[in-house]
Parts: sequence; C-alpha cells; structure tokens
Amino acid sequence: MKVILKETIESLGIVGDEVTVANGYARNYLLPQKKAVLSTSANRNLIERVKKQLDLKDVENRTLAEAMSKKIQGVVCTISAKVSEEDRLYGSVTTRDIVDQLQAQGLEVERKMVMLSEPIKTLGSYIVPVQLHPDINPEITVKVVAEEQVA
Repeated sequence: MKVILKETIESLGIVGDEVTVANGYARNYLLPQKKAVLSTSANRNLIERVKKQLDLKDVENRTLAEAMSKKIQGVVCTISAKVSEEDRLYGSVTTRDIVDQLQAQGLEVERKMVMLSEPIKTLGSYIVPVQLHPDINPEITVKVVAEEQVA
C-alpha cells in the first residue's frame, strides 16, 4: 500500500515521502496513529503545501538557532553539589540542573536540547553539546564543584 508520511519515521523516511508499506502496517499502525495518509492526488497536493510551510519554518528556526548558538558557544556553567569524601556526588547533575543554571544566566534552553548522555556523578569539568537545530550543536562547559568550594 502506498502512503505519504506525515511525520519522520526512522525506518521509512521523512515527512512528505511517498513509501510503499505492507497493507497491515498501514492499516493497523500508520493510518490510525495519523503518521501517514493514503497516497492520493489530493493528499499529495496537501502534503506539498504543508511541506513548503515547514521549509519556511525550518529556515526561520535555523536563523534563530544560529543566533542563539553564538550566545551559548563557550558558556561555562558552574554547578555546586554536595559530595562524599571520595568526591562522588550525593545524587547527580542532570539536564534539569544544567538548564536551570543556563536560565539563571539569561539563556532560554529546553531540557530536551541538552545532550547529556548520562547524569554526572563526579566532580570535574564536562563538555556538553546543546542541540538547538539538527545541524547546530554548540558546546557548553559544565563544571561540577563541591559546595564548600563555592561558599
């Protein structure tokens, strides 16, 4: 069955692609979840218009992301945490802590943008990428210090 994707599906393609899938996959998953529509001439025209609008939004978002990237690149984010005698943190530093610190510095960043592979559990300095756009990933430095050193 031929369908047009309404959202990017990693194993099939990106928004607007016309793909051939098994009838059951289309009927039981893609169509009910509204991830695709049947491939008809009316739907193709509709998807083309939506694709043009998305392209315009993408250009605008990229411009905003480039401007934000210049502000974020090289920012140092210092987070103080309670530590044990072996310099291990009680708890961990997560994306939420990093975002709170960035917002305190006047930078508007969402949690999902901070690409922290796993929570930070030891003292030190870490390079953390921030994904503002699929192609724009400035890096910030996160320094985790013991609370006594900050006070």
